[in-house]
Amino acid sequence: MFIRKAELSDAAHLSALSEQLGYTVTPEDMAARLDKIFNEADHAVFVMETENSVAGWVHIHGRHLLESPAFAEIGGLVVDSAHRRKGIGEKLMRQCEQWAREKGYAAVRLRSSDQRKEAHEFYKRIGYDNVKAQQVFHLKL
Repeated sequence: MFIRKAELSDAAHLSALSEQLGYTVTPEDMAARLDKIFNEADHAVFVMETENSVAGWVHIHGRHLLESPAFAEIGGLVVDSAHRRKGIGEKLMRQCEQWAREKGYAAVRLRSSDQRKEAHEFYKRIGYDNVKAQQVFHLKL
């Protein structure tokens, strides 16, 4: 297994893994999203490749806000259920931390839904602190 940057040809694998998070996305829509992200200098998508598949993916991007210093944020992380508890998630997160350092960010943040208790324990175990509780509001356009 090894980590590499995602490619458009990974779209079907990333789409299937997204389903495990509860997000339905077609391989075609995933390819379109990847294509857009690949053209953004302040975004990266990494995958953990196995001998014939993708065991997990992570998306990281820069966030620039008026009220706080810039930081890197995890847009999503998923490890295939058949490959969990093998260190893949941590390796993907460490890859993001390295990316963030190289881009000059002083911090990595992530958001995790309240019901994902196992994910919260994972993030704490690898050194992340829960610093804020919030609600997310959405307006469909």
